[in-house]
Amino acid sequence: MSIIKCWIEAMRLRTLPVSLAGVVMGTGYAVAAGQVRIAAVALCFAVALLAQIASNFANEYYDYRNGLDRKGREGPRRGVTEGDISPRAMLVATYLTLGLACCAGLGLVAFGGWWLIAVGVAVALGVVAYSAGPYPLSHHGLGEIAVLVFFGLVPVNFTCWLASGVWNLDCFLGSVAAGLLGANVLIVNNYRDEPDDKAAGKHTLAVIVGAELMPWQYFLNAVWCVVLMRGQWSGGWLAVPAGLLAVSAVIAVRMTRLRGAKLTPLLGATAVLMLVYCILFAVSR
Repeated sequence: MSIIKCWIEAMRLRTLPVSLAGVVMGTGYAVAAGQVRIAAVALCFAVALLAQIASNFANEYYDYRNGLDRKGREGPRRGVTEGDISPRAMLVATYLTLGLACCAGLGLVAFGGWWLIAVGVAVALGVVAYSAGPYPLSHHGLGEIAVLVFFGLVPVNFTCWLASGVWNLDCFLGSVAAGLLGANVLIVNNYRDEPDDKAAGKHTLAVIVGAELMPWQYFLNAVWCVVLMRGQWSGGWLAVPAGLLAVSAVIAVRMTRLRGAKLTPLLGATAVLMLVYCILFAVSR
């Protein structure tokens, strides 16, 4: 495998639509408010994308360092564990990418004030705390909560406010809904990796409550998404939440019938489903 392909694999392209989706939904709320600052939206996209790539790099490095990965594991190839990428190179790439995300975030100060630096620090700490530190979130069943916060609450609410100067309850409910859809990507990931994680002592939600419950949680998250956003869709757009439930049901059923690497396409499909849902929401405004 070429070194370029190894780095692309480490970015986990299948998951990147999740970082874009929250910003897209936040932009939709800004459109509904009657004003969109394009520069603010562009910076929000940059921060979200770079922060997720940094998180993916950090996850690979710290899981390797903590002995939680093994060669030949299910799911995407881990370049550091397989010896394709040196641990030092991955560590440097992690903090270089995170630094670029912080630089993009500083540009948002012009739209929201200096207090946004505190938000940026919290996001940067979240990127690292997901896989590292004294209590790594992804190792203690808190990964889905982290995704809900950093891929739902933060991007949707802050993109809306920074782009339009307006915020309301509908935006908050939409951010929770988006976060639940983002959590579904992690649910598929942890459902697939449950045997490996259990053997390594990594306590994901799938390991703690049992993998057999994860397809049910997946569909329940979609149901809650529709419930939280009731009244925000109208007319012909009502087909969108109905379609979300239908596709989520199909994926949940497929989860019960597949194991191992065969689940990886469902992970990508879930990320795309979230992005499409958010795009259609923005278009409907």
